[in-house]
Amino acid sequence: MSDGFATAMVNTLLTTLTTSPACTYVQLHTGDPGSAGTTAVSSVTTRQSVTWGSASAGSISASNEPAWTSWAGTNGEVDTDISFWTASTSGTFNMSITLSSSVTMDTGDSLTLTSITVSMPTAS
Repeated sequence: MSDGFATAMVNTLLTTLTTSPACTYVQLHTGDPGSAGTTAVSSVTTRQSVTWGSASAGSISASNEPAWTSWAGTNGEVDTDISFWTASTSGTFNMSITLSSSVTMDTGDSLTLTSITVSMPTAS
């Protein structure tokens, strides 16, 4: 057996982390959002709502697909990260994730986050 949290505890932590209002809005970034979540914010500052499924086996996934449609930000912007917030504006920063691949946005493009999963290691 490895040291670490029991799976049930990790599931509880993930549920708490993603329960409203903790991580209910997602924002785009052009680089690492930093410890306050305010670094390298995308030219499109609108945060999209994100909802979460049930935690299981040390993971939790979004139950919706946040989307930015008809891009009106900087043409050619490369987005690499996302941050999670308690509110659509202002609010509290709670975590950030690097996208599995960066995306270059041009005028009129749409971006949909089709899969967001947060996992924590468990004792095995």
